[in-house]
Parts: sequence; C-alpha cells; structure tokens
Amino acid sequence: MNNTLYQDALALLQQLISIQSFSREEAGTAKAIAQFLQVRGVEIHRQQNNVWAFNKHYNPALPTVLLNSHHDTVKPHPSWTFDPFTPTVQDGKLIGLGSNDAGGCLVSLIATFLHFYERQDLTYNLVLAATAEEEISGRNGIELVYPELGPVEFAIVGEPTQMHLAVAEKGLIVLDCIAHGQGGHAAREEGVNAIYEALPDIEWFRTFRFQKESSFLGPIKMSVTVIQAGTQHNVVPDQCKFTVDVRMTDAYQPEEVLTIIREHVKSEVTPRSTRLRPSSIDQNHPIVQSGIKLGRELYGSPTTSDQALLSIPSLKIGPGDSARSHTADEYIYLSELEEGIQLYIELLTPVITA
Repeated sequence: MNNTLYQDALALLQQLISIQSFSREEAGTAKAIAQFLQVRGVEIHRQQNNVWAFNKHYNPALPTVLLNSHHDTVKPHPSWTFDPFTPTVQDGKLIGLGSNDAGGCLVSLIATFLHFYERQDLTYNLVLAATAEEEISGRNGIELVYPELGPVEFAIVGEPTQMHLAVAEKGLIVLDCIAHGQGGHAAREEGVNAIYEALPDIEWFRTFRFQKESSFLGPIKMSVTVIQAGTQHNVVPDQCKFTVDVRMTDAYQPEEVLTIIREHVKSEVTPRSTRLRPSSIDQNHPIVQSGIKLGRELYGSPTTSDQALLSIPSLKIGPGDSARSHTADEYIYLSELEEGIQLYIELLTPVITA
C-alpha cells in the first residue's frame, strides 16, 4: 500500500472529526469529502449531503461494485472528557466524534477507491458513495442516491467490524400496537380494562419463537419496549398502547413476520416502516471467499446499517469496533486505519482485477 493513501486518509478523517455533522446537518463534511476527491482529479456528483464518484475508466458494459459508508454522526454522549470535535492522537488512538463510526471506514474506502481509480484492467466498475442520515435511517441518504448509481452487482458497506465479515445483518420493524377495551369507573364492575386485554399479547411477544432461524443471526427477537395506558387512577382505560421492537433475520421477509404476528395477537398492529430489511450475502460469493482467504471471520451482525436499504448482496466490513460506537471518547486505533485500507485493497484485488 502506498503510504500516501494512509496519510491522506488520516488527514481527511481528522478534518471530518473537526466538522459537526449530525444527521441532516452534514453539509460541511459533504463539502470536505467532495473537495478532497476533486483535488485528486476525481469527478464528483452531489445530491443534498451525499457525494459519489465513479472510477476513471467506468465501462457501462461491466458490473459495478458499490463502496459505501456514511459521514453523519450521533450527538456526543454527555460524558465525553475530550472535545469531540478536536481530533486528538494519544497512545496510538485517534479520538474524536465519528472516528470509529464510521469515519475510519469511510476514509479507508475512499483510499481504496483512489488506489483503483485510474486502473484500466478492472473487471468491475467502482462507485464510491459517502452518504448522509445513516444514524437516523433517513430517506435522504443512500436510499435517495442509489437510483443515480446505475446497476450495482454487490456492495461493501463500511461499518466497524474489526475487518471481519458481517455476512448477515438484522433488520428492524417497530410496531405500534393498540389493545382496545371499554372505559368505566374503577370503583364499579364496569368497563373492559384495555391493559388486561393487552397482557396476553405482550406475553405472546415475550415467549413466541419463530419456526425458521438464521444460521448466522439466530432467532428473530421481539421486545416490548414502551407501554402507555390510562388517564387517572379511577378510570378503567379503554386503550392500551405498546411498542414492539422486532429484530428481523434473513430467514423471513418483513411481510411474512407481520402476517404471523397478526394471526396470533388480538391487538391492532401497525408497523412504522418495513424499509429496514434484513440483509445477507452468500458465503460462496467471490468477495466473501476473498475475505476468508485473508483469514477473516464470518458472523451475523445484530445492528442495522445502510445495508438494510440496499436490495443487492452486501458485505459489511470495516476498521474499528462496533462496541465503541456512540460512546464517550470514541476512538479508532491508527493501526486499525492503516490495516483497514490494506485489507480493503487485498479483499477487492482478486475480485475486480483481471
């Protein structure tokens, strides 16, 4: 690997950390990424706070690989002891908001894109997309610009995985449920208590196990996380509202899960969205096999990412550790950044070069 790629990636990451880029407020980092690429002779495209670019010798007759990661961040945790917007190098770590999630992944993918950018012997095109609103699963990120990228064969999604291969990822459905009763005075034998009507359904969500399980993600997990009912102590509530967090696996499609749920509960069930779908990639896919040859481990990821919005095979992989994401004093090791660039290049080389 050319050391310039690493040094430039590190400098870009430090610049991105210094620019506030909360979800929907990423204009500054979008501008910085665009300028970084333009200075290096790359023609860029931009829509809102999303920036993308194609390899120099793009050939529409070839299949295309998407390299995607995000440049928005969550807001800093109150217990930060460092300034989250001042990139600080200490003990081999780069500390700063977004350093691990997912700045390190993004700049490593940018470096990888530049490594292959001018090559004329590629058997795949590359399209790099630095996108917005990932942390809030917004509609103005990868979902907005994906139609502009042309046909895509598969994707590498940059998220901190310690450069291991997340070959499956859980999806998410949030359900708003309402159990109906009949109001009445709590002092008299009247009304139908909606809380009691909800209890059997809540117990079903707690104990039900779907028949099919994913080889990497295990069973679907359902958790009742919010309950709201009643207006005052002496009124029998006529409604009990509760929220269910459903972590999907690749064993089912969201529509199948909703059908099964509605067959088993009395409560009214309304999904907020079915956009965040589970994803997976075949273990025999060339990009997965390339990673296995590099000694990387396969696993299923419980956390959602922009993979959920892609309808193509995708592999989640990147430098850093998911356990550090959204924590105070977030950091990435400098060695992880260097290794990330190297491994991305080694991962792609046997797949996209003649």
